[in-house]
Amino acid sequence: MSEALIITLRETLEAALVVGILLAYLNKTLNFKHRKYIWWGVGAGVALSVVLAFVFQSFFGGFEGKMEELYEGVTMIVAAGLLTWMILWMLRQRKAIKKNLEDKAQMHIEKDHYWGLFWLTFVGVAREGIEMVIFLQAAVVNSSGMGVLSGAVLGIVLALVMAYVLFKGIVRVPLKAFFTFTGVLLILFAAGLFAHGIPEFQEAGVLPIYIEHLWDVNNVIDEKGSFGSIMKGLFGYNGNPSLLETGGYVLYLVLISLAWWKIERN
Repeated sequence: MSEALIITLRETLEAALVVGILLAYLNKTLNFKHRKYIWWGVGAGVALSVVLAFVFQSFFGGFEGKMEELYEGVTMIVAAGLLTWMILWMLRQRKAIKKNLEDKAQMHIEKDHYWGLFWLTFVGVAREGIEMVIFLQAAVVNSSGMGVLSGAVLGIVLALVMAYVLFKGIVRVPLKAFFTFTGVLLILFAAGLFAHGIPEFQEAGVLPIYIEHLWDVNNVIDEKGSFGSIMKGLFGYNGNPSLLETGGYVLYLVLISLAWWKIERN
């Protein structure tokens, strides 16, 4: 539940910020009549995300044996890669995202390309929606389906409330601190997905095992217990990881930490 909440909270808030920036710009420039293109873009982006979720639910999964392990391993690795790309992209764009959106909106308005506003909104919402669907699919593979669903719904509701509060100016929301905090949590989540994908490939015979259990601390914190399950879903905890799984987890954290540090320096 925790990982689904964080994923949907952040993704929905990012999409809401795109929509809010564009609507605020249209209001500021007195282009009220063009707001319909923004809302059409929102509707189309949400619809595409729902269709993709249905496709995942209907046509993927249900595999058995080696194919099931390969499917779960690929899902986790792909989700970890997308999470990494999303976090680093947001780090690079956060200082100029508002100006970039306003400049593009102004260009479309000046050239009478009002459908450009639609596509600008559609791409922003659909990107976040597609990422959310893939991340949640990986979360379902990694934990219980009902917990993921309840966490996802709660995250979306909280994000919409935050967006409303932010754009109405009711409360000042420290977005930089919010995205930094959730970024760190998502990095740990992505590291866990990457690491958990390795045993799936090992079970499928694609990767060697070497040392099956580097250590075993399940007698201290059981990965199948209540607290252990939360740690597993959120931070990739495994009470008895293999050598490759541990190495993959550490290597991922080192590489993304270096990438984050490099972006912050620029």
